[in-house]
Amino acid sequence: MKPIAALSPLALVAGSLALAAAPLRAEEPDSAEAGSAAQPQPQPAAQDAPGAARQAGAPPSVFDETWVSVGLGAGLVPSYAGSDDYVVFPLPLVIGRVGGVGIRPNGAGLTLDLLSPPPTPPGQGTRKTRLSLGPAFRLRNDRNSRIKDEVVALASKRDVALELGVDAGVSIPGVINPYDSVTLGIQVRRDVLGAHDGVIVEPQVGYSTPLSRGTLVNLQAGLEFVSDRFADYYFTIDPADSAATGLPEFRAKGGLNRAGIVTILAQDLDGNALNGGWSIFAVGGYSRLLGDAADTPYTAERGSADQFLAGLGLGYTF
Repeated sequence: MKPIAALSPLALVAGSLALAAAPLRAEEPDSAEAGSAAQPQPQPAAQDAPGAARQAGAPPSVFDETWVSVGLGAGLVPSYAGSDDYVVFPLPLVIGRVGGVGIRPNGAGLTLDLLSPPPTPPGQGTRKTRLSLGPAFRLRNDRNSRIKDEVVALASKRDVALELGVDAGVSIPGVINPYDSVTLGIQVRRDVLGAHDGVIVEPQVGYSTPLSRGTLVNLQAGLEFVSDRFADYYFTIDPADSAATGLPEFRAKGGLNRAGIVTILAQDLDGNALNGGWSIFAVGGYSRLLGDAADTPYTAERGSADQFLAGLGLGYTF
């Protein structure tokens, strides 16, 4: 649910909250953005940071050909899609660039960027529009466990789905100021475990800009479209579930399923995102279920179409 800049290795964890809220994208960090807010000249993108570091007066950067961020956060998310009860959700983080392949979180999964560019040689540090493309993976355990509503808990449980697909995007730097970026992307996935056996399409847009050498703000918005099979699996109430829960029967169809926004604020703890080390982030978001996802009695009678999220995390980049 991806594009996000410099100290976003940590902020990218927030993208994992998309599993229970708005679809998000997360991109390999643009290390120049966070570090360059205090510099007079434009800086290169994340993979170009080493070239910038070797330019006169530029600080060294941890973001070279191989780097990794690991961490752990916790988020407060709905107990199922459409619930008005919230549960604490652990958010492990792995993001980086290894062997020329970018690694990014994707909800309860990963995306791989096969177009992740190598560092720019010295003297060639201009930030450029770049593409990303690669496979996407996500686990979905909606209505499988931790259902807090006592009526919805009586309905049949849903199996865990494994969604595989393709993620593609474009990042455009220097839109409003020399250090920001706008990203446009789309992700398409299909369940391969025979759970919902449906298709999800997520178009997304993001904007990120540094506020200082160590502080980044990121805004993300996205839509989620689902197939009839997906909607039927999660939002239909068949005669058996109606008898078990007392809720009226309902037949769900696919279409536009959700629209959402998320704001992420990330802070490097020593004030310099370029040298790696410890960072923290805070995230808040809102999404609105639409169509049959909002009309199903699981949402309309037992929950809410308004879905919120909040989270905090800590990570380490090396």
